[in-house]
Amino acid sequence: MLEHILFDHTILKADATREQVEKVCKEALEQGFASVCVNSYYTACVAELLKDSEVKTCTVVGFPLGQMSTRAKREETLAAVEDGAEEIDMVLNIGALKDRMFDVVEQDIRAVKEACGPEVLLKVIIETCLLTDEEKIEACTLAKAAGADFVKTSTGFSTGGAKVEDVALMRKTVGDSMGVKASGGIHDREFAERLVEAGANRLGTSATMTIVKE
Repeated sequence: MLEHILFDHTILKADATREQVEKVCKEALEQGFASVCVNSYYTACVAELLKDSEVKTCTVVGFPLGQMSTRAKREETLAAVEDGAEEIDMVLNIGALKDRMFDVVEQDIRAVKEACGPEVLLKVIIETCLLTDEEKIEACTLAKAAGADFVKTSTGFSTGGAKVEDVALMRKTVGDSMGVKASGGIHDREFAERLVEAGANRLGTSATMTIVKE
């Protein structure tokens, strides 16, 4: 059974309107989802709509490419937290990882974690569709070393989304000390259940209502 607290109810499309964001927040409150995940423009709006509830405000940083400067990611995180973000989903510097500049990748994550402060959860999007298995393992290891709370499969804006085998590999790499979030291409209940069985303890999707109604 899929518990509603597993879901980050997501609206990240470029043409998302305030009315649509308000609808997503209402659904999250009614269903008891873990969070509402938005671009930073809507952070303050969502934080106000979710105020005094158990549903968290989640904001993406360095999204969707990950190749912004560390300084830019840090400032974006500070602004999001100031606006009320309780969770940050940042995109790892994928190019630096492929160049094996592991110190750069780790410092990038660490800087965002420091900007989050002790109360704000950090999830690191590693964009599995662009990585080899060796790179996925390295990305997870670096995220763990930098103090992140979760590793996450995908932005949903690249060449592919979550895969069961990637979730299993990520869970094996980080163990039980970190969360694993699957996102990208999760449109039905059967697939969502397989991802959870593989080790995901958070699911990011814009099809949340469809899945919970199945």
